[in-house]
Amino acid sequence: MKNFIEELKWRGMLAQIMPGTEELLQKEMVTAYLGTDPTADSLHIGHLCGIMMLRHLQRCGHKPIILVGGATGMIGDPSGKSQERNLLDADTLYHNQECIKAQVAKFLDFESKENNAAEMVNNYDWMKDFSFLDFARTVGKHITVNYMMAKDSVQQRLNGTARDGLSFTEFTYQLLQGYDFLHLYQAKGCKLQLGGNDQWGNMTTGTELIRRTLGNETEAYALTCPLITKADGKKFGKTESGNIWLDPKRTTPYKFYQFWLNVSDDDAEKYIKIFTSLDKETIDSLIEEHRKDPGYRILQKRLAQEVTVLVHSQEDYETAVEASGILFGKGTKESLQKLDDATFLSVFEGVPMYEITKSQLNQPAVELFTQDTDIFPSKGEMRKLVQGGGVSLNKEKLTAFDRTVTADDLINGKYLLVQRGKKNYYLITVK
Repeated sequence: MKNFIEELKWRGMLAQIMPGTEELLQKEMVTAYLGTDPTADSLHIGHLCGIMMLRHLQRCGHKPIILVGGATGMIGDPSGKSQERNLLDADTLYHNQECIKAQVAKFLDFESKENNAAEMVNNYDWMKDFSFLDFARTVGKHITVNYMMAKDSVQQRLNGTARDGLSFTEFTYQLLQGYDFLHLYQAKGCKLQLGGNDQWGNMTTGTELIRRTLGNETEAYALTCPLITKADGKKFGKTESGNIWLDPKRTTPYKFYQFWLNVSDDDAEKYIKIFTSLDKETIDSLIEEHRKDPGYRILQKRLAQEVTVLVHSQEDYETAVEASGILFGKGTKESLQKLDDATFLSVFEGVPMYEITKSQLNQPAVELFTQDTDIFPSKGEMRKLVQGGGVSLNKEKLTAFDRTVTADDLINGKYLLVQRGKKNYYLITVK
């Protein structure tokens, strides 16, 4: 069985680790948990490093628990935040939890007959009937305010620029997260908490609470992965249009694939270790091959393939590859027609777009592309380009500038794709 800590080290996925953690993992099957807030009905790629930690943990023979913070999600974690989160209602939280479990099931084995089958828990289940007086007596008496105030996450909010300061609700967050660890320790024998490096303060509060409640001889440990950044130091996983989500309705598989395909060489070397399950020998070989000919983008292509297949499917990956080729000269009318609406619009995002009505069809292309739209500045210029083979309609060369455009030409019953030269695309939507 692989050594979990060694696996994290060579992948660049280990930031901080409490003394004794590695020894514990070597002597027994360890149950470990990682928490995620159900603030949306989908995870995004910022969550993937933590989920991959759980995946490697299970593959190394240990038992992963993913904790959905139904209770803590109602509070908001001050770590790394400049303001308090919106509070969510119970129905929204339950919906989000079910969606997250479906996504995580692609990474973890919840159905295994072995002792290390993955589990999902929701801290709302053990917090919802916990009265404030019980919490103060059971948890509050063990951790001093001095200890809580010393945490970086608290200090940054108190001394930062946030106008609202730090609410009592948020201040109690580390106690709530600490109690999660205590509960899972007692109910599930969970001895290890995993998380991002910004969670270190909350996680060590949990180990401290366990020791003060159950005695210093208890074995409770914490381990973090680094916060992933891009080579230029910017935040990982964000684009101009927002997060890259795992839910295909929020981020199409094509856009998801494109994100990984377009990372820098330095980032590709780092990300292929973190976000895939490829072994060290395979990754070292890919890196060596890539460095010989970076222009071929071997690393980016393999990274995009592995992550897209893992998060979506082989079919989605193949569709994304085919769609990617459409912009670069490849593709046919048939390949355009195979794309669903969301993928089609993703491929041509950013190209000039026009809208016409169905009544404007059944006229010569030259009228449609110069009068009803301004794709070409004049009929004469369009005529010349068509004669030189420089105009395509739906990836097919236009051989006559005055050929009639009809409803039969529409892609998915509503689009016309005009190409002028090799790189200039125009999209007409027919309403």
